[in-house]
Amino acid sequence: MNYLAHTLLSFGDESILIGNFITDFINAKQARALEQQFQKGVNLHRSIDSFTDSHKMFIQGRRRLAEHHGKYSPVVLDILYDYLLAKNWSKYSQVSLDKHANDSYAIFNKHAKVFVENGVMYIPKMISHEFLQSYAEEDKVRYVLGKMDERTKFDSHFHLAMDHLLEDYESYEKEFNSFFPDIISMVRKVISI
Repeated sequence: MNYLAHTLLSFGDESILIGNFITDFINAKQARALEQQFQKGVNLHRSIDSFTDSHKMFIQGRRRLAEHHGKYSPVVLDILYDYLLAKNWSKYSQVSLDKHANDSYAIFNKHAKVFVENGVMYIPKMISHEFLQSYAEEDKVRYVLGKMDERTKFDSHFHLAMDHLLEDYESYEKEFNSFFPDIISMVRKVISI
């Protein structure tokens, strides 16, 4: 799962959100050094990634994408799943995507020191570009995928990923809507521990 899903799956808990979100930007040593209050979020992030990678619906979609994106297919599908989450937002959240995003940004700003101390300097820029809301817009997702293409050493064809999704949209959306209730259930169990 990518940024949007990780924010939603923090269920509004500030400490969990910060730990869950920052984990993608820091190394394991930095994660261990985070304040104790953020460790539950770090562990949740790892549980989410592990659960996602082993879920039969995610594996099914990843295999379909592997033909076009090879070893990058899990990364591609993470991003496409955030697009599908944004498109199916009202099924999984009682608040609008805009409100959820703005609430998340407020929490990021409140805990800006944690990001800065760990060398994560671009959160303000991400917020100014409304990166969470951008998952709902095809052209913005295409832009992000294109930028990722520029960073890979090998042919990744990230820029074609949205085309592959749209060619078989019903299958991907059906798989996503089978997968996402399962991950919500898993996260609720982990958070309650």
